[in-house]
Amino acid sequence: MALPPKTPPLARRSLLRALGGTAVLGGLAGCGVPAAYVSPEDRAVPDRSAVDKRLTWANWPLYIDTADDGTTGRPTLVAFEKRTGISVEYTEEINDNDEFFGKISPALMNRQQTGRDLVVVSDWMCARFVRLGWVQEMDRARRPNVTKYLDPLLRSPAFDPGRRFTVPWQSGITGIAYDRRRLGREIRRVSDLWASDLKGRVTLLSGLDESFALLMQGNGVDITRWTADDFDRVCDQVEKHVAMGRIRRFTGNDYTKDLVSGDVLACQAYSGDVIQLQADNPDIRFVVPEEGAELWSDSLMIPNRALHRANAGRLVDYYYDPEVAAELAAWVNYVCPVPAARDVLASAKDEETASLAENPLIFPDARMRERLAVARDIGPEERVGFAKRWNAIVGL
Repeated sequence: MALPPKTPPLARRSLLRALGGTAVLGGLAGCGVPAAYVSPEDRAVPDRSAVDKRLTWANWPLYIDTADDGTTGRPTLVAFEKRTGISVEYTEEINDNDEFFGKISPALMNRQQTGRDLVVVSDWMCARFVRLGWVQEMDRARRPNVTKYLDPLLRSPAFDPGRRFTVPWQSGITGIAYDRRRLGREIRRVSDLWASDLKGRVTLLSGLDESFALLMQGNGVDITRWTADDFDRVCDQVEKHVAMGRIRRFTGNDYTKDLVSGDVLACQAYSGDVIQLQADNPDIRFVVPEEGAELWSDSLMIPNRALHRANAGRLVDYYYDPEVAAELAAWVNYVCPVPAARDVLASAKDEETASLAENPLIFPDARMRERLAVARDIGPEERVGFAKRWNAIVGL
């Protein structure tokens, strides 16, 4: 079983870009322009899977296990190819949700093939694809592992009830990271970020979709059904904190550098990143605040007109085998969407690998799970106005 990487992985959840660049496409998707919507009967083409044993899969960098010998081999993927006879062209081409949306949207909008049978994007972006009808419904009857082992917390997000179109690849928590030794105390609540001894030593995530849920939870909001008033309240509070000099800056994934250097003592952070940072500095802590934290996912989708739909579906179900999910979790260190993989890891002969089964940032314990929630996504009628206000605050 592969051991986790020592270098922090790249960001899985990219920041929402300023209105520009991909904003035209983003606005188009958000507004649900009729010409962009694809009806169910126009999404599929004859599937070549039975006669063409291959598929093309687009994913993020450093988001799959790699060989211990430093080669480009990916053990779980190699095992899938041997087991099924299906060859996989795996590309690490997704570096930003909006950028990738802009890359493949012209084909999808014009009812053409994207050249990809499977893609992985963040759930808030998946919501955009689902609304536009740009992804195909998965044949869950042929996906028994997904049906049996998918974490109940992730089974039915607001944008895709019952996970008909999407299946989580990996999940994570947006919470608070801090340096316990440098700060000299613990952080338990979102409001603790605004204490006097943290003035100017705090960062928040710059992306709208990445930031708002945790801040709302600090106000006691149920993020599964938040409102525009809840959003405005958060913006008012953040504007106040900026004016008072409490926030050092807004960041992408580079918050990790500030935390390691000591320039920042506390920050909004992703659970998977913190696991990596703790390998070098055990004084860095991650907390799910008492008010709760956001549980999110990057999910697998089969885009319209994919030529190898059945092959892609077999790969999705393969990664929900607890043995395979455990091997993947040991490497990527994000929240595993297959809780049954925990027992597999616990039985590993290697002590370091077995210890991962007890890490609540990979397998949240019962108390932590009670405080996790999947936020409802930002609706198309809300996005333009919300993004305009948020981006003005963070300087995008």
